[in-house]
Order: sequence, then C-alpha cells, then structure tokens
Amino acid sequence: MTIVNDILNPMWQWHEYASYVIIFIFLMRIAYMLMKGVRFPNPFIGTQSIKERLQGMTYILFYVFAIIAGITGFYLKWGNGEWKEPMETVHKLAIYWFPIFILVHITGIVIAELTGKKGITSKMIGGD
Repeated sequence: MTIVNDILNPMWQWHEYASYVIIFIFLMRIAYMLMKGVRFPNPFIGTQSIKERLQGMTYILFYVFAIIAGITGFYLKWGNGEWKEPMETVHKLAIYWFPIFILVHITGIVIAELTGKKGITSKMIGGD
C-alpha cells in the first residue's frame, strides 16, 4: 500500500495542477471570445450548412462539458461531501468525452486541410 500511495499522491497533485492550468486557459479563451467575438459557427442559425452547425454544436458541447468538469472538480476538492458520489461519477466521465473531443477536433482539422480550408492549422496557431 505504501508503494501505491507513493505513486498516487504525486499523480493527484499533478491532476490538480493541470486542472488549474486548464481552467485558467479556459477562462482566457472565454474572455478572448467575449472581447473578439465568437470564433466558431453558431449552430442555431438556420441558414448555415449542416457542417457548420455540427462544428458549432461540437464546440458548445465541449464548453459545457469543460464547465461541468470544472464545477464537479471544485466540488470534489472543496465541497461538503453531501453529493460526492454523483459528482465523482460525472467528473470521471471527462475521461471519455475529452479524448473524444480531441479526436473529433483533429479529424476536423485534417478534413479541413485536405478540402476547402487549406492553411487552417496555421491560422489557429498564428491567428489571421
């Protein structure tokens, strides 16, 4: 058990540190979007293509799930424990949706690069 604890304790510390960094980056992204305008298609506009609606809905779902993961993580760290079990279950679901989003995102980038939006990767990294 001592070996397990020696491994788990630093792992949980890095989990917490990574969550602080991710939350900071997420908040900076939200602030940027508010200052510069939303940078992904609005899925609720009827005149947009199915592809653009799917892109927009994917980002909205990502942001909603990221907020949920943050809230449940903060509750697990500082909450009173009354809802610990359901919050823990929801928080653990992030291990499934986050990699799925990354794969969908990378797939979308590859498709865009191979079709009509060549150079989109450079724009994402360096801006317009």
